[in-house]
Amino acid sequence: MRKKLALKQVGTISMAVIETKNLTYTYPGRTEPSIKDVSIKIEKGEFTLITGPSGCGKTTLCRCFNGLIPHFYQGELKGEITAAGLKVVEHQISELARHVGLVFQNPENQLFALSVEKDVAFGLENLGVPREKMRKRVEWALKLTGIDDLRERAPHELSGGQQQRVAIASVLAMQPKVMVLDEPTSFLDPLGAKKIFEVIYELNRKLGVTIALVEHRLDLTARYADHIIVMDNGKVVLDGEPRETLSSEEARLIGVGIPKATRLYQILQKDGRIRLGNTIPLCSDEMASMLREALKSQ
Repeated sequence: MRKKLALKQVGTISMAVIETKNLTYTYPGRTEPSIKDVSIKIEKGEFTLITGPSGCGKTTLCRCFNGLIPHFYQGELKGEITAAGLKVVEHQISELARHVGLVFQNPENQLFALSVEKDVAFGLENLGVPREKMRKRVEWALKLTGIDDLRERAPHELSGGQQQRVAIASVLAMQPKVMVLDEPTSFLDPLGAKKIFEVIYELNRKLGVTIALVEHRLDLTARYADHIIVMDNGKVVLDGEPRETLSSEEARLIGVGIPKATRLYQILQKDGRIRLGNTIPLCSDEMASMLREALKSQ
């Protein structure tokens, strides 16, 4: 059963940029749906984290956000989904791409040009953006993701982290309202992943880009989120504010990778010998700060 937890609103007016109602989807040739009766809202300007065990339907849900489902994968889609005010089933992928950008798990799946600069410009060329405007947007996206010095390099010569930055820049240059990132650091080490998450967070906070991030490494990502959606077996089982959601017993039982700082806090609170306060930490920095304050007052 889905549990709706308290969700911090971004800004003063609630405005869903992505909304699904009773969304169910079954891939062609399969009898069981991959997502079942999913009803969620992602508000404008939010950093939303989507997590859950492998095979729970996270990637399938992301494919619905930009129209890959049902226009590319086809299959059977029931329920409703709107993205940036558009009914996904009524608009083609090319139109939806102007509003919702998708960064894949493996950057090599979306990098194919002979240079970084040409890869970043590719989507704009398809949209028919005038040349001078295209040049400015490419320049802007390269600088914002910190890869302007790589513009002449071939994507296949780059490291995994650099390739992922190129993939993000390629989507960012199209200036979508929403960026959907499907486990974008699964091929990176923790340090490389941390750098990518910092770039994504800056896009959210400085530019107001709505972020929907699929990720299981919550130790690295939970600190950035305004909103977390937990899926299991194709369904949304938890939906709410990160500190409350990740500290729930249900999240642990599902097998979600609860941040170590959150688990340590729960253990110490239960022990009772150290008074840590009521703010549940989501990262080691927060936990360390709380411990320092608690030990000072001992």
